Order: sequence, then C-alpha cells, then structure tokens
Amino acid sequence: MVNKGEVSQFMRKHFRHFNAASVLDAAKGYEEQLNQGNKMMITLAGAMSTAELGISLAEMIRQDKVHMISCTGANLEEDIMNLVAHTHYRRIPEYRDLTPQKERELLDRGLNRVTDTCIPEEEAFRRLQTHIFDLWKKANESGKRLFPHQFMYRMLLSGVLEQYYEIDPKNSWMLAAAEKNLPMVVPGWEDSTMGNIFASYCIKNELKPSTVKSGIEYMMCLADWYTEQSKNSGIGFFQIGGGIAGDFPICVVPMLTQDMERAETPFWSYFCQISDSTTSYGSYSGAVPNEKITWGKLDADTPKFIIESDATIVAPLVFAYLLNY
Repeated sequence: MVNKGEVSQFMRKHFRHFNAASVLDAAKGYEEQLNQGNKMMITLAGAMSTAELGISLAEMIRQDKVHMISCTGANLEEDIMNLVAHTHYRRIPEYRDLTPQKERELLDRGLNRVTDTCIPEEEAFRRLQTHIFDLWKKANESGKRLFPHQFMYRMLLSGVLEQYYEIDPKNSWMLAAAEKNLPMVVPGWEDSTMGNIFASYCIKNELKPSTVKSGIEYMMCLADWYTEQSKNSGIGFFQIGGGIAGDFPICVVPMLTQDMERAETPFWSYFCQISDSTTSYGSYSGAVPNEKITWGKLDADTPKFIIESDATIVAPLVFAYLLNY
C-alpha cells in the first residue's frame, strides 16, 4: 500500500461516523476504482473554480486520476479568470450584512459577487473577451467549428494569457486539462459570461452561432467516449454539486442502452455526490443514488456514496486522500 500523508492519516483516524465516514468511504471507493484500472468522470457545478478548487483538482488531472470532466460554462471560464486576475478579486467576509445599496456599490465598482468573493469585471471578463474573440473570429471566417472548451484550451496553450498570470499556473485546473487535452463536456455553456458575450456578437451579426458546437454535439461526443472507454474498463462518476453539470453526462448510459438499443453498455461503475441539496420537493440534485437505478444509470450493486456537506470543504479532502497527502 502507498504510504499516506498526514492529511490522509488524520482522516483515517478521525473520520469515523456520519458525513465524515462518508467522505472517507467515498475516497476509498474512488481509490479502489483507480486500482482496478477504471476511469473516473468528475462533474463541477456551483462556483468551484471561484472557490479555487484548482489547487487540488489540477494535481488530480496531472496524476491521471481524472479522465473526463463535465462542468458548467461558469466553472470553465472562472478558473481562467482566477488565473489572470486573482489579485483584483475582493473577498467580502461580511457579505451576509450587505445592504442593497452596498451591493449596488459593488456593481458600480465592477465587482460581481459570488457569495463572499467578488470577480473583477474589467480584469477578468474583459481580459478574456479580447483574446477569445480573436479565436472565435478566426474560426468563424474559416468555417471551422469547435466546442467551448476547445476554444479555451487553444487560448491557454497559445501563451497569450501568460502576461497576465497572477497565481502559480500549477493551481489552474483548466491549464492542467489543456496540457493533457482532457476530454470535457460543457452542457449549457450559453449560461455563462463567455456564452452571453458570444451571443451578443451573434446578435450583432459579427459571428455565426454555429461557430461554437452545441450541447447535442457534446452528448454525441460523450456517447462515443463512453462507448470506447467502457470496452476495457469501468467508468465512475464523481459529482460535485447538482444541476446540469451532473444531470447531463449521467444520462449517457440510459441513452445508449435504451435509445441506441446497445444493451451491452455497462452502468456507471461508481457514484458519489457531494451536495447539500435536500432529498425532497422533486429535486433531482438531492435525489439519493438509488433513484438513479430506476432510470438505468446505476446498477443495484454499484458502489454509491452521498456526502451531504459543503463541497468546498469536502472535495479537497477527498482529493488530498487520493493524492496521498
């Protein structure tokens, strides 16, 4: 057995019951999947990039402990925004006490708040806009079409953003993913700042909507990836938060088995969800894993874990365990 570091040893000693035990069980289950030679998809919802999850996730990518990522358009771009504008961010610890007028003052200063953290519009959004537009424009003029993450990969790998780096680049999960050319799906990319900006250029007839590939094409790409990868290994599903980042990719299995009538398609080989969503009110984000059995996503004996906690606390601990910290 690989020697574990102090963080992992602390977890083994203290994380014995309730949510703490679930964290350790899920980490051990993830590790067992890797030991069996299985692949793992990680899904990112919420504001994980603004929470700087890249500090641990980037190393997970570099060490081949992540094989596919599904994320929201916000997480796709906000990791890069943090990379190029970190010193301009503002933390507001007293955010619960802000009046509407104080919130308006933040807007007037170009500070867009995500809980206790304000993203600087000029240094983050507009800095990316200039360079990503150049890539969109060239693709538009040549008739070439790419996925949203592929445009981001090209921008990162071109080196055009290096002049702005304000954190250690090893802490950017998007840069790590670009360097690995990690497979990715970004469902609902239109619901993001860059997606909105792209739409504005289309409305002004400066770009064609078809220049950026769609969510349907992402599903087709995911179906091909899952079919190929599952020939020789299981594929696990590690879901951080709820929403479309998780809902979209997990459906690839029932789509292949039921709609494509490929009965030999295996279920996901592992499932873990970190969420504080309530199992009630018809909330899919809060649905227990067993409900997914009825939809043909998981099997009765699939290892399943629920961690009902704050993903910004829990996910780095799981990753630390897997990285032997």
